[in-house]
Amino acid sequence: MRGRERRQERREGREGEGNTRYQMREKLVAIGDDFWIEDEGGQRAFKVDGKALRVRNTLIFEDTEGRELAKIQERMLRVRDSMEIEGPDGQQLAMVKKALISPLRDRFTVKITDGPDLDVKGNILDHEYTIEDGGDKVAEVSKKWFRVRDTYGVEIQPGQDDVIILAVAACLDQMTQD
Repeated sequence: MRGRERRQERREGREGEGNTRYQMREKLVAIGDDFWIEDEGGQRAFKVDGKALRVRNTLIFEDTEGRELAKIQERMLRVRDSMEIEGPDGQQLAMVKKALISPLRDRFTVKITDGPDLDVKGNILDHEYTIEDGGDKVAEVSKKWFRVRDTYGVEIQPGQDDVIILAVAACLDQMTQD
């Protein structure tokens, strides 16, 4: 138990105090599966429900009480890959789009309905990237924080909408799968 306490002390003493870190699973949800997103303390924070029997991929984000917070749907029939993030009442919160020309790495932009657009930079396939607003980091995604197989962390800066940032990470995971 002492090792666990030392790790927790190191986490608490790191830079980025005030940031919220969540643990996500790669290939988040197979259609029909459910998954819990946990905070770094291992507490359940959000449930992701992969709806089965849909024409397109649909993921529902819920709070711990089962209330719908956001819905992610793949947009078919578009020139480039995109996924829409909707609020519980169906209004569009954000659209995640893959860049048309990207010779070396995947590039994505996030069009936020009531806010500034976000840019995704880094290695999306390996879950080592940042989400930025005009060059300022709003979130970082990395595998280095958690040692559990097929998981990665999402660290979100204070003042951000955690559900939208987590939904963006889930979209990117879905969009970069084979």
